Amino acid sequence: MQECNVINNINYFGNWIILHQKILLKYIINIISAIIIMLIGIFTSKVISTTFNKILYNRKIDTTISDFLTIVARYTIVTISIIISLGRLGVQTTSVIAILGAAGMAIGLALQGSLSNFAAGVLLIIFSPLRVGEYVFFKNISGTVLNIHVFYTTLKTLDGKIIVVPNGKITSNNIINYSREPCRRNEFIINVTNSANVDLVIKILKDIMYNEPRVLKDKDITVGLNKLEPYYMNFVARCWSNTNILNTVYWDLMIQFKKALDENKILLPYKRLEIRINKKRK
Repeated sequence: MQECNVINNINYFGNWIILHQKILLKYIINIISAIIIMLIGIFTSKVISTTFNKILYNRKIDTTISDFLTIVARYTIVTISIIISLGRLGVQTTSVIAILGAAGMAIGLALQGSLSNFAAGVLLIIFSPLRVGEYVFFKNISGTVLNIHVFYTTLKTLDGKIIVVPNGKITSNNIINYSREPCRRNEFIINVTNSANVDLVIKILKDIMYNEPRVLKDKDITVGLNKLEPYYMNFVARCWSNTNILNTVYWDLMIQFKKALDENKILLPYKRLEIRINKKRK
């Protein structure tokens, strides 16, 4: 009796397969196609992400940024492969895309500040307006760049303070980079009394700058009378030197200027206070 039931079930199943063979064949083809699409997508994502990572590495992009972008590229391709595979199986992919879009929008709104800092970090590393070791200024912050992370940049001030700045605040302001150029210009403001000889003052300042070995002679060395004030004359002296010794050259030249002016009896101006007393006659 049991053998008869088994035989009947087998016959029923065989007849059902024969009757629905076209539908079954269609589903089998779709399943195999979906699996192949997934395998191709996974393989393609690995190849593209590896190539993309090598390109970023060759361009000396920060490893944190390059790894993150590589992961994003890889899983984007995998996600697209999954959606195409589901469409091959007959799933309505428009609803899946809508759900993913809504989820992405919600995540973007929740992480709006962090994403803006991340985008700013990517721009800082790609376009390099500042690099590690450079002295920069933006808004009311200045210091030497210690490192540039994905979301923030760390600076060290001249007095040893550590400042952590979100990258979004850096890219939203003008950035002044004091270290990028190999040489920079020093400017000196020298005030002397009106009784001084103009030509002599200019000669003294020029001679000192020309005789200073750290001053670059292939760049302009200029001295000029800038202003005439009631009690003094204002001279501007300019010369160029290497950026890494700019401040040292400035301080040393200022000392030499003062000594040379004193030797030539050229006085620096000083403020005068005049007091007049009017006596009333009785």
